[in-house]
Amino acid sequence: MEEEKIAQGTYDFRIMREDGFRYVDKTALLYPLITRGRDAFFFISRPRRFGKSLMLSTLEYLFQGRRDLFKGLAIDRMDYDWESYPVLHFNFGTMDVETFDTFNSGFVARVQEVIEDAKATYNPTLAPNDNFSRAIKALARERGKPVVILIDEYDAPVGHALNDIAKAKAIRAKLSAFYGEIKNNVGNIRFMMMTGVTRFTQLSVFSALNNLTDLTMDSRYATLLGYTDEELGANFSKTLHRHAEVMGLSYEDYREKLRWWYNGYRFSPDCEEKVYNPFAIGQTLGALKRRFIGTWISTGQTSTVINYFTNNQLVEKDYENVEDVFEEDLDVCGLENIRPIAMLYQGGYLTIKDFQDGVFTLGIPDEEVRRAFNAQLVKKFAQKEDNHYLSMVSRALKQADFDTFFGNLSDLYAHLIYGPKEERVQEFSFQRILYVLLTASGFFRVTAEDRQAHGRADLVAETPERVFVFELKVDGTPQEAIEQIKEKGYAEPYRHSGKEVHLIGLSFDGQTRHLTGTAADRLD
Repeated sequence: MEEEKIAQGTYDFRIMREDGFRYVDKTALLYPLITRGRDAFFFISRPRRFGKSLMLSTLEYLFQGRRDLFKGLAIDRMDYDWESYPVLHFNFGTMDVETFDTFNSGFVARVQEVIEDAKATYNPTLAPNDNFSRAIKALARERGKPVVILIDEYDAPVGHALNDIAKAKAIRAKLSAFYGEIKNNVGNIRFMMMTGVTRFTQLSVFSALNNLTDLTMDSRYATLLGYTDEELGANFSKTLHRHAEVMGLSYEDYREKLRWWYNGYRFSPDCEEKVYNPFAIGQTLGALKRRFIGTWISTGQTSTVINYFTNNQLVEKDYENVEDVFEEDLDVCGLENIRPIAMLYQGGYLTIKDFQDGVFTLGIPDEEVRRAFNAQLVKKFAQKEDNHYLSMVSRALKQADFDTFFGNLSDLYAHLIYGPKEERVQEFSFQRILYVLLTASGFFRVTAEDRQAHGRADLVAETPERVFVFELKVDGTPQEAIEQIKEKGYAEPYRHSGKEVHLIGLSFDGQTRHLTGTAADRLD
């Protein structure tokens, strides 16, 4: 059985279609956008590597009238005129922002290249925004048709410069002048689509373009980028079955594990359907490895995002369940005081888990993000450059080598930089760090239970062979913790699991913040 041909490195629609790569058809969702008329100015925000570039490439060939590339797709059966328009397609995702000068020279070169590729003239004595405006007018006049403008990763230069706010502001000012020309030339524009990771509300495109339609949370376009579970099965069935065989799993178990690893993104409060990260699917099905691994997350800037925060901001949140979030909390206004939740949500490290009465609950979307994100948190907590100790501590627990585990864990807690500013560290902080440590290792499936729910352990870590039930005490004893596990029956749900079940008590000093006592017992 021959698998589908899966693209792993190209995001050019023409190449995918001409070379026979599998394309998940999204043209039915694009149709109402491209047929809206002249009031067609759109913005959509999605995490990096989420199909934005492929969508813009698809739009480019649509507006070039390349119907030959769309044979068999939904839009080929629709009432679309296939008229050809001049297109200006910018991509600012790979700009060098080491200094403002390097950004500026690269920006000039990028704008010049796009304008000249569209057969318009670039005047090097004028600023990029002036050349942009002149090109729009000239192309509309010479072709007798309004211009299509596509801008990929509009925000990347600002986002990549956030470690230097003054530089980020200078870059933002340069981009604002450039994007401001869109408003100045609306009469000559047929269609505009702008994509990015972050919604920087102080960029001129948001403040000046009053007819800009933001599709980011629009329920009608919640699945425009990414793959639904149904789309995955319909388009990659042969490869999915083959990968299940490679991994030695039944097809049903394989699909369930695939969902756990890569399918957790929800982009609209009004649409509960989740989507898979398309880059992760391409890399996973293209490689057909015997295990699931991090793909999308390994290509990104997790450490950059983490380093932007203070320890205090990081340790006080349970990122699996971030409650009481309002929509305005997710926008980025001033660059000086960006909300951590906004950065993490827009960067793809958090997604919508629930929406009730105008209030969001966010959480980590899937296992690949969970592992990589938590690995970076541990590095930040411990102020270390690598995660060698992470593997050492977790491996000892996996093997039920408690002497080694307790010794290394005690050393780790002694070196942690805690977030809370009060004199005493609360139990949640110790629990949070342990959860992050074990989750990041990849050895365990970890559950941190609700601290207020009766009869629940603080934390449970499972492997295929063993279950570890943890109870933590601040200014108590590990024996008290073990007794509580037994008295409350925390381990009972695992008694008949066929696995070894270990009870672990940890005690901490609320003043010194050290791990002061440890105990382990095995469930009879």
